[in-house]
Amino acid sequence: MDAERTHPESVSVELSGCSKEDARTVFDTLCACFTSDRCADDVPRDCHEVRPTVWLGTFEVSDDRHGTHRPSRLGAPVDADVQGGYWAIDRFRTTLDSLFAVRDLSTASGDQERELHVRLGNR
Repeated sequence: MDAERTHPESVSVELSGCSKEDARTVFDTLCACFTSDRCADDVPRDCHEVRPTVWLGTFEVSDDRHGTHRPSRLGAPVDADVQGGYWAIDRFRTTLDSLFAVRDLSTASGDQERELHVRLGNR
């Protein structure tokens, strides 16, 4: 991290309660906006037929490039847990609001981090 930066610039995202297709839609949309640890060929899969699946990704929010991306269509609402520093969460939430209908389910704040639990839907 650059010595002049005073805040964490990445957020971790966990998606659950959704189909693998909707998870891919969310991650593809976010990857078009931010650098991520998820590759274009990193396709979400169902790992177990009975147990719920959670998909994970980390996004670097300092290089927001969402100006050319349009909102995506989901087949059903997607629950997302987002964790990161205050500045990163604020920036990430602004982008989410431009791409999806976002409903706050809960938030938790600590000394250095903030956590959001949101439901993403179609705008």
